[in-house]
Amino acid sequence: MAKVSMVEREKKRQRLVKQYAAKRAKLKDIARNQDLPMEERFKAQLKLAELPRNSSPSRLHNRCELTGRPKAYYRKLRMSRIMLRELASQGQIPGMVKSSW
Repeated sequence: MAKVSMVEREKKRQRLVKQYAAKRAKLKDIARNQDLPMEERFKAQLKLAELPRNSSPSRLHNRCELTGRPKAYYRKLRMSRIMLRELASQGQIPGMVKSSW
């Protein structure tokens, strides 16, 4: 089980990413637009830098939905390998059969 503080920190990052997504996308479009004058693009870049760091989607880290474990994460199932094995052994994942583990 992961530390509760780390799981909560990740949830806070997810909220910030969602909250600032539209503003960040708008500023990025302005900063990348070659048709606009250089000063306007630079101002957009400065405003983008003023946004909270944790509002950037690249700072998110995938975590297991059940335990919060950050490593050995299966994206398709949204859980760690340990929980996958446990649930498969209990027969709670349809179509998954115990092999030789």
